[in-house]
Amino acid sequence: MSSDAHAVPQPPAGRAGGPADAPLEVLTFGRAGVDIYPLQVGVGLEDVQTFGKYLGGTTANVAVAAARLGRRAGIITGVGDDPFGRYVRRELRDLGVSDAHVVTNTTYATPVTFCEIFPPDDFPLYFYRKPTAPDLQVRPEDLDLDAVRATALMWLSVSGLSEEPSRAAHAAVLEARDRRPFTVLDLDYRPMFWETPGHASEQVQKVLPQVTVAVGNREECEVAVGESDPERAADALLAAGVELAVVKQGPKGVLAKTRSGERVESPPIPITPLNGLGAGDSFGGSLCHGLLAGWPLEQVLARANAAGAIVASRLECSTAMPTGAEIETLLAGGDPNAGLDAAHAVHVGLAR
Repeated sequence: MSSDAHAVPQPPAGRAGGPADAPLEVLTFGRAGVDIYPLQVGVGLEDVQTFGKYLGGTTANVAVAAARLGRRAGIITGVGDDPFGRYVRRELRDLGVSDAHVVTNTTYATPVTFCEIFPPDDFPLYFYRKPTAPDLQVRPEDLDLDAVRATALMWLSVSGLSEEPSRAAHAAVLEARDRRPFTVLDLDYRPMFWETPGHASEQVQKVLPQVTVAVGNREECEVAVGESDPERAADALLAAGVELAVVKQGPKGVLAKTRSGERVESPPIPITPLNGLGAGDSFGGSLCHGLLAGWPLEQVLARANAAGAIVASRLECSTAMPTGAEIETLLAGGDPNAGLDAAHAVHVGLAR
């Protein structure tokens, strides 16, 4: 990592889930920051009295979810040279994710995101990351490309393509990966990061031939390949070059198709929602785990669906990521939250 005013080099951290010299199994690249969640549900921010502070950012959450399932996980991201940046690093380590590839930026502040919680399906987000954020200022020269090549699964987010120098850094990662399996693109489209949907479409279509797996919901697929119908969207992603296309259909479950002709549709898992934010990231972390385990696609999707449902039933995101045992409990028809002791229940936001 460079040592100029842009980035402060950090001492190497041990790999999560294994010895310090063990290659990572999952390495994500993208957003990390601080989520500020209201502790009153169903109340607008103007009336909220108390908040909780949590590690946030979609790619940070995916890394935490994979680590929770036993994978050696790390993240490439940027944080500010400020207390929130120190908090993000500490939380990553505490949640089992290596911070060895986190760049500290001396110019821009660690981003903060507020949300409102109106169950069952309204969770507005408010991003405080202007004029830019440290994760979008990660440069090619900040990267450890040997770690990028060595990781078993690389997870990137479309948001990182929205501006320079992050776009160039993502290009460097994709070139280093050279379509190694698994190289995953989360179609995570957030309008506030882009001038227009067309700008996002242009960037996504440039990189789809360089990834082996694409994951997104119907709206994100429409931005990526111009199709919102799940079948046509999956086919368009495969035609663009990916080997596995995963289309999340909300209440209709998940559809996946492979270049070899396999088609799997996994039904949704009913659960009482509390906060839907982070459910897709939990799905992503479990997807990483299942792909690396070599499970049949049907099993991979069923467990990823369950992982997402569990987080949707909890207030928090990163700290609410489920264990393998909790996923098994839900798939067996049980309540993954029933056996939590009082301290753990408060930790994941069930007692309020």
